[in-house]
Amino acid sequence: MTRIETAPNDRGTTSGNAVEVHGIVKHYGATKALDGVDLTVREGTVLGVLGPNGAGKTTLVRILSTLVKPDAGTAYVGGYDVLRQPRQLRRTIGLTGQYASVDELLSGYENLYLIGRLLDLPRREAKARSVELLERFSLTEAAGRIAKTYSGGMRRRLDLAASMIGRPRVLYLDEPTTGLDPRTRNEVWDEVQRMVAEGTTVLLTTQYMEEAEQLANELTVIDRGKVIANGPVADLKAKVGGQTLQVRPTHPAELPEMARCLHESGIATATVSTDTGLLAVPITGEEQLTAVIGVLGTRGFGIAGIDTKVPSLDEVFLAITGKPATAAAPAPSLAKEPVA
Repeated sequence: MTRIETAPNDRGTTSGNAVEVHGIVKHYGATKALDGVDLTVREGTVLGVLGPNGAGKTTLVRILSTLVKPDAGTAYVGGYDVLRQPRQLRRTIGLTGQYASVDELLSGYENLYLIGRLLDLPRREAKARSVELLERFSLTEAAGRIAKTYSGGMRRRLDLAASMIGRPRVLYLDEPTTGLDPRTRNEVWDEVQRMVAEGTTVLLTTQYMEEAEQLANELTVIDRGKVIANGPVADLKAKVGGQTLQVRPTHPAELPEMARCLHESGIATATVSTDTGLLAVPITGEEQLTAVIGVLGTRGFGIAGIDTKVPSLDEVFLAITGKPATAAAPAPSLAKEPVA
């Protein structure tokens, strides 16, 4: 039985929060896809929800979109209860799922215009907004072609544009850049940042730490249906030491001496990897990076190459939980779930 709690105010959310989730539970048979999840998203910000495949991210998005009913707990989006006010809630949100859901028999322009009109945009505004988003996602030349002729990446971009056409108050992006090339990924990031600057609130699920760092104000990490960490991006990065400087010496035999040199200088503590022939140095900023290279250079060590490495999602999990992230079984198909 679903537990309904008293809303914090007459529209369900605490002032300043666009999304509030309290104790959400969802079972698929014996599997708990979500096991008492709590989170909030402040208005006009981006919350990044990280986790491996099967962690419960998509199930959470489906519940917040009124596509799946929770087994327990409460959730409010834009002030509306996901269970008691689904119709009102749907008019405030935009959603891009993991797979493109465009109408393949309509052109790119027709897809966007149709959705704009369904969202009650005036004809002129629906046309203008469609043209604007086609241009922003590099689809102008293909605007008149039916979507069935689009490549997978083009369909994905069209789907993203469709979720944004109504300028939703709250936008859900469920792993939006999976499979996209770097240029298109950057276009998506630019558009998300533009919408947030205009007041949209975004809940972003992703497996990419780089994407979360680019877009999110705060992060929530989910594993096996539970929230295991949350907070500002910098705080979670600090758990894994920020970036890592990787130094490849000209003479691999000098690796131990290079590490000892850095330790004695007090600038950094380095780790030697004889398998890769690299010196790994956790760094907190450009000044420390410059200092490390400077010390190694003045001591006469030859450097064949350097690189910086951003912590991966697996490294975040390792730092938070003491074990690497592991992919759990995915939730059942949405087609088997009743629409709220």
